[in-house]
Amino acid sequence: MSTPPAPMRIPPGWPHCGHGSDPATDPVGCPGIHVPGHTACLAHLDDDDRTFYLDGLFPGADVDHRGTPFTSALVLALREALTDPTTRSIHVGEALFSGAHFSGDAGFAAWKFTSEALFDGAHFSGRASFGSVTIIGESIFDGAQFTGTADFNDAHICMSHFTGAQFFSTATFEQTQFADGTGFHGAHFNGRAIFDNAQFSMAYFGEAHFSGEADFNGAQFTDTANFTETQFSSTASFRDVQFTSDAHFFQAQFSAAEFFQAQFSSAAVFGHTQFSGPARFGDVQFSGPARFVGVHFSDDADFRGAQFAVTPRLEAMVCAGVMDLSGVVFKEPVALEVAGREVRCERTRWESTATLRLRYATVDLSHAVLSFPVAVAAHPTAFRVSNFTGTSMAMSESLLAGHLPAVQVTSVRGVDAAHLMLTDTDLSDCLFSGAFHLDQLRLEGRCAFAPTPTGLHRRNHIWPYRWSRRRALAEEHHWRAHTANQPTSPRGQVPSPRDWRTGPDHPDPDLTPDPEDVAALYRQLRKAFEDGKNEPGAADFYYGEMEMRRHDRIDTPPGERALLWGYWLLSGYGLRASRALGCLFAAVAATIVLMMGLGLPDSSPQQVATGTVPAGGGKVTLVVDKKDPRLTLPVADRFTVERFDKSMQVVLNSVVFRTSGQDLTTCGTYTEMVSRFTEPVLLALAVLAMRSRIKR
Repeated sequence: MSTPPAPMRIPPGWPHCGHGSDPATDPVGCPGIHVPGHTACLAHLDDDDRTFYLDGLFPGADVDHRGTPFTSALVLALREALTDPTTRSIHVGEALFSGAHFSGDAGFAAWKFTSEALFDGAHFSGRASFGSVTIIGESIFDGAQFTGTADFNDAHICMSHFTGAQFFSTATFEQTQFADGTGFHGAHFNGRAIFDNAQFSMAYFGEAHFSGEADFNGAQFTDTANFTETQFSSTASFRDVQFTSDAHFFQAQFSAAEFFQAQFSSAAVFGHTQFSGPARFGDVQFSGPARFVGVHFSDDADFRGAQFAVTPRLEAMVCAGVMDLSGVVFKEPVALEVAGREVRCERTRWESTATLRLRYATVDLSHAVLSFPVAVAAHPTAFRVSNFTGTSMAMSESLLAGHLPAVQVTSVRGVDAAHLMLTDTDLSDCLFSGAFHLDQLRLEGRCAFAPTPTGLHRRNHIWPYRWSRRRALAEEHHWRAHTANQPTSPRGQVPSPRDWRTGPDHPDPDLTPDPEDVAALYRQLRKAFEDGKNEPGAADFYYGEMEMRRHDRIDTPPGERALLWGYWLLSGYGLRASRALGCLFAAVAATIVLMMGLGLPDSSPQQVATGTVPAGGGKVTLVVDKKDPRLTLPVADRFTVERFDKSMQVVLNSVVFRTSGQDLTTCGTYTEMVSRFTEPVLLALAVLAMRSRIKR
């Protein structure tokens, strides 16, 4: 901030009072300028001379009392001298009060200055009343000091200058009209500053400092409003403000900022602005280009209900709290760059294309309206923005220290996913139920879903089991957590990888999705992966769909569920090659054991020819027969290497639908028949599972 100018003093050589002051406190004497025709200022004239001077004034007269010390009584006496006795209005022409000191209340209320009014360097120790004042000429309060309340309510001021002015108490400018430009450059407001319903033409508050609350509610800026490098150490309220021309808040520093229902008809520039407290832009209308570039929000940034009529620049913003874009309307293409903890886009309307490049953020897209393609992508590096020299620099992300830069989408409920593309986002807790056209959703890059629980578990505290490793939807997690009666996970705590994730409405059964609903979600997302030629990616969603159908007791008939149970046990729905191969090896081993124990006879039976020789000779008829294979060996003799070799040949031949030609017992024959059906099926399932993981 620039240093405020020093209070004005009478230049050397000018006639000034020079006596009447305490040398211990003012060794240079009284700086008051001489009253014309006298050798003392107005404050130090004797009573007769002062009365003579005041009696000579008339309404509209020029006055020059620079450097003069005023008491309340002296101001009142001057007021009476300038009052029109008929209309009781106070008129003054050129009024020069530069460097004057007002030790008591200074009552200038309802004065009308028909020429310039100079109060630069003036010091108001008491209340300064300028309410309803009219200043037609230039008014200068540069370097003025207001120790008490400064009241400018309902004033009409032309070409006003408050450069470097200091307000140590409340400063009120309610309904004040500032015409032909207003300058508060470097002004310092230590108390509350009230500009409610004020009207500005061109207003310049550059480098001003508001230590107390700053209220501009209902104010109107018909020309440029410049708040460049302005500091607001307390709440700054711009509710219902109308900015007809450009509004510049470049490098401004806000504590809490309130712009609710403000209207920006032209450019709204918030380049490199810092908000250390909550920033609220609810229902703001940006009719011109809005530029939020390199902005730091140390707390929440609330844009709910705002409207952007033209393409905004929302680039390289850092938000340590929640950036709420719920209900915002973007009528033109937009590229949004935010590094923040949470971005809410509930019921946000994109009436044109949009790209959301995010870091660190969790994104809620519930019921957003997408009329054109909208892309949500995780940005890999810190955003860059041009600095004051024009070179590019990386934005500081110190506000987000301790958080991971990954982007997590938490909900697409109610969204028409046909226009949505997600890239490199975490969908572990994303809710898809209620979305439309999920089969047309585009997932690019590395989009992560929640895995199934890890580790060894026990059913009924006895039977060990493991969950098959796959990607699962959040809705399945919520349903399984509900059926397993899991306790609700503590808010903000990372869920245990050994458990299913509980939903936001856990354990309410009415708000927990059913298996048939989850199966439909898996089916649509599977098609989205398949249409994207990502067959391996679609495999997990097919598995999830089959799982939900297997557990669905409403829409899936019992017979079909039995088939699904078998399909799951034997091969993991044709997706688990290890399970299918394991079942195949188990079937082959069982068949071999059955063949060795029951299927192979003691030895291959020999053919026997029998016949009858007719008496007296003649034709002999022979019948060639073969005895049924029989097994009479003791059990211990049935399991030999030779019999294992024969059993292996029989079983392997049966897998590829070939007969071994081996003589078998009746039990062995039926065993071979069963193996000829089951084992090739298991082999086919294993091949199918391997193909699903490598197909493109």
